[in-house]
Amino acid sequence: MAASARDAIPAGERLRITEVFHSLQGEADAVGWPTVFIRLTGCPLRCRYCDTEYAFYGGDWWSIGELVARARSFGTPYVCVTGGEPLAQPNAQRLLTRLCDAGLKVSLETSGAIDARTVDARVARVLDVKTPGSGESARNFLENLTALRPHDQLKFVITDRADYDWSRAFLAGRELAPGVQVLFSPSAGELEPARLAEWILADRLPVRFQLQLHKVLWGGEPGR
Repeated sequence: MAASARDAIPAGERLRITEVFHSLQGEADAVGWPTVFIRLTGCPLRCRYCDTEYAFYGGDWWSIGELVARARSFGTPYVCVTGGEPLAQPNAQRLLTRLCDAGLKVSLETSGAIDARTVDARVARVLDVKTPGSGESARNFLENLTALRPHDQLKFVITDRADYDWSRAFLAGRELAPGVQVLFSPSAGELEPARLAEWILADRLPVRFQLQLHKVLWGGEPGR
C-alpha cells in the first residue's frame, strides 16, 4: 500500500508497525514453533539491556485487516504480537481480538508495565517482570498479577545474582493462578546461562529455564 493510502487508514483501524516476519518462536511456551511476529513500534520503557531499540521510532501504518491477512498468509497458526511495547498503542487489543477471531493461536509479549488485564482471554500473555538490572523495575504494574490465566507466563530476565535473588523473593509467597509458567532467562552477554541453571537447581526453584532460541540460531539479527 502506498504511503498516502496508509495515512488514510481510519484512526481506529491502524497501528504503527516496525516489521512483520516469519521465524521460529525463540521464547516462552511456544518456543520452536514457526511463528508470525508482528512488531509494533514504540515503547515507554528504556530497559538497559533492550535488544529491540530499533522499534522505538519510525514504522509504517498498517490496517488491522492487513495485519490479519498477512499473518494468515504464512500458513502457521502461531502469531506473536510484540514490540517495543505493543499495549502502548490503543488499537493493539483490537488487533489481538481480530487475530483470535481469525482462528490463530495468539501470544502477546508485554513489558508488564501497562495494564494487560482486559486483553482478550484467548491470548497467551507473556508478562516481562522487570528486574532491578533492567533499570525499570519501578514500572512493574503489579495488578496484572491478579488477573493471570493458566496459559499466561511470567518472564524474568536475570542479569546477575542480585537479579536472581530479587526474582526469587518476588515470587516467594506470591500465589499465581494454576498453570501459569514462570520463566527465568539469562540476559544475553551478561550472565552465563550455566550459572543461572546452577542457581535454579541449587534452590530447587519451580521455574522454567530458557535461552532465547533465535539468538542461538541467528545471533539476535532483527527480523529473525
